[in-house]
Amino acid sequence: MSFSELERPPLDEKFLRGRLVRPGSFWTQIDVVEDTPSTNADVAAAAASGQPEGLVIAAEHQSSGRGRLGRTWTTPPRSALLMSALLRPTGVDAARWPWLGLLVPLAVAAAVRRVAEVPAQVKWPNDVLVENRKLAGILLERIEGPAVVIGIGLNVSLRSDERPHEAATSLALEHATTTDRATIMAAVLRELASRYQSWVDAAGDPATVLPEYRELSATLGQAVRVELPDGTFLEGTARDLADDGRLVVDTPAGMRPLAAGDVTHLRTT
Repeated sequence: MSFSELERPPLDEKFLRGRLVRPGSFWTQIDVVEDTPSTNADVAAAAASGQPEGLVIAAEHQSSGRGRLGRTWTTPPRSALLMSALLRPTGVDAARWPWLGLLVPLAVAAAVRRVAEVPAQVKWPNDVLVENRKLAGILLERIEGPAVVIGIGLNVSLRSDERPHEAATSLALEHATTTDRATIMAAVLRELASRYQSWVDAAGDPATVLPEYRELSATLGQAVRVELPDGTFLEGTARDLADDGRLVVDTPAGMRPLAAGDVTHLRTT
């Protein structure tokens, strides 16, 4: 085994399948690949061929990983948890599907808090933070089927000199009690399956997501600056989430529910 493998060991596909792919479990297939342009693209291709929900593809490295708003997501090989999952919430009205963008980061934050003992929080709409430092990002894509591909990028052993920007962090930098990616991946998928199944069983009722989101939110109650999709900005205080998952911001012009936008938490003095 090389020094690189000792420092950043490969994901144990056999361990993950043994823990998560069992009769009656939600996850039906877990594949680990060495390198791929995009796990989201790989899962979308599988979905187009009729793959049922429950597929997960994880990569040791992504050459063309994507984040929200067309941003790139790049990390050194084996320094992050990079995976995508296929969901088919056909029993939920499409108007409630945006809640998946809030449910998934909750699952990631809960898993990190439980197994790594890092006080992760969620930033609207779908980032995971530790004290305003970005630990993980989530990318959701609706595809024909109907189906949703969920991409998760979680920095695990990223070092300070490897960070793409100063606001990035990793489990190692936050002194996590474990940086074993298989352990963390198993925890994330368990938390995700549990929350997703409860949400589907409730026909997508926001009440299955909203209380925990409010509890773990780093955004609600904060002064924020939001860049809107048209390039304009607004500032105010993030007050709550609407029933459709929009962020309600208290601005000088009144309450504004926002369906999309790039949120910056403003420092208060």
